[in-house]
Amino acid sequence: MENKVMKFYSRAGANIILRAIPGHFATSHSHINYYVDMTGLKTRRSEAAAVGKAFVQRLPVDTVVDTIVCLDGCEVIGAYVAEELERGNFPSMNQHQTVYVVTPEFNMNNQMIFRDNLIGAIQNKNIVLLLATATTGMTLHRSLNCIQYYGGNVQAIFSVFSAVKSIQGINVESMFDTGDVPGYQAYEPYNCPLCKGKQKLDAMVNGYGYSKL
Repeated sequence: MENKVMKFYSRAGANIILRAIPGHFATSHSHINYYVDMTGLKTRRSEAAAVGKAFVQRLPVDTVVDTIVCLDGCEVIGAYVAEELERGNFPSMNQHQTVYVVTPEFNMNNQMIFRDNLIGAIQNKNIVLLLATATTGMTLHRSLNCIQYYGGNVQAIFSVFSAVKSIQGINVESMFDTGDVPGYQAYEPYNCPLCKGKQKLDAMVNGYGYSKL
């Protein structure tokens, strides 16, 4: 493998580990010089539990949370966030005193939507938005607009890795930011110096391996 996997440890816990590979990669909105891998944090029980606990510790104890909206396959982390909220007796408006954990879908026009059976978990509910990465803020804007369209009230945003500090007046709480990954950069696709330098895009295949596009 041409580039080596790099590991970065969160100040929130020794078992919260970010794995990244330097190169030239494309997201839906930008080009970046590191591929940030979230697989372990999203799928390993102990890591997901540690992330969930660390996020909840940053919430004021009087924060009302009814629903966690998960993006980027963060449902396991979301379940642990919900568990920590209930364990910490955070207030909730839900009659059954438990927290919803839901995921939006995308329709044929690539619009973010909630199906009819989930609208009750969004409308007039206090929401925590949870995602894996926030690079440019465009996904955050889209998600907030969707939640607001369905009548939800976003109380907090959690992103495992974020290059965005705040959006629409809401702070983005993260386990890692750009200062934790030395030299991390995100570029607009039409103004990417890696492209101008004729560095080919890397495509992730078979886990940590990759190939040139």
